[in-house]
Amino acid sequence: MIIDAHQHFWHFDPVRDSWITDDMAVIKRDFLPADLEPVLAENGIAGCVAVQASQSESETMFLVSMAQNYDIVKGVVGWVDLQSVQLYERLEALSQFEEIKGFRHVAQAEPDDFFMRPEVVKGIRQLAAFDFTYDILIYPSQLKAAMHLVRALPEVKFVIDHLAKPYIKKKEITRWANFMTEIAKNKNVSCKLSGMVTEADWQEWSKKDFFPYLDVVFEQFGPDRLMFGSDWPVCLVAANYTQVKTLIEEYVDPWGDEVRAKVFGANAVAFYNL
Repeated sequence: MIIDAHQHFWHFDPVRDSWITDDMAVIKRDFLPADLEPVLAENGIAGCVAVQASQSESETMFLVSMAQNYDIVKGVVGWVDLQSVQLYERLEALSQFEEIKGFRHVAQAEPDDFFMRPEVVKGIRQLAAFDFTYDILIYPSQLKAAMHLVRALPEVKFVIDHLAKPYIKKKEITRWANFMTEIAKNKNVSCKLSGMVTEADWQEWSKKDFFPYLDVVFEQFGPDRLMFGSDWPVCLVAANYTQVKTLIEEYVDPWGDEVRAKVFGANAVAFYNL
């Protein structure tokens, strides 16, 4: 079963979704499962994991309703206030929805030390009691804090979204690679092969721009802790769905059918318990 481990749905709201700038006009509209269904079918993909894009439990329940109504949506990564004193009670309430597999916070919009804050670490630690996963969304400047987080919480299953957004357009790799190497030593951490095209030159990227970064994560995480994600519809500002999938396919193909099956589905199914 081929799974897209990372994409989004929304009813576009210009205030809430102000992160979608004018040069991203192609995604300034609604994106719903009915829009994605034919795209997945065309690309031979059985289903997807819907990931939060705004910081509210109402969006989490919107994604749950999408999963309940569309067979393609196999799981939800929602949002919950990790720093709330009522967090355990909220997790208990949300755990009744089998569609929710884990949580994420838009940490890339937070200060670099966000994941070193005691109250944040304490909150993420509570996810383990409910077998919830945690998606790490960061920029390279936040990798040091992420490293401390995953070391502190070996009981939590983590996945790094979008390879931690390396500066592909600038061709910067060394500092990012050093931190990713250290983070990968923690066996509770996986990595999504997603979100790369939007970190490159949107108009002029070529596949060779990405291969050095893929080399690092394949070498460090290995084929059992990597999963394909499209980051649709955000990817559309730089590439269509098929281009994004083909990019990863071409890189993975020399590794053989077994690795391909893991990266394009089996690892996501195991990680998110789909």
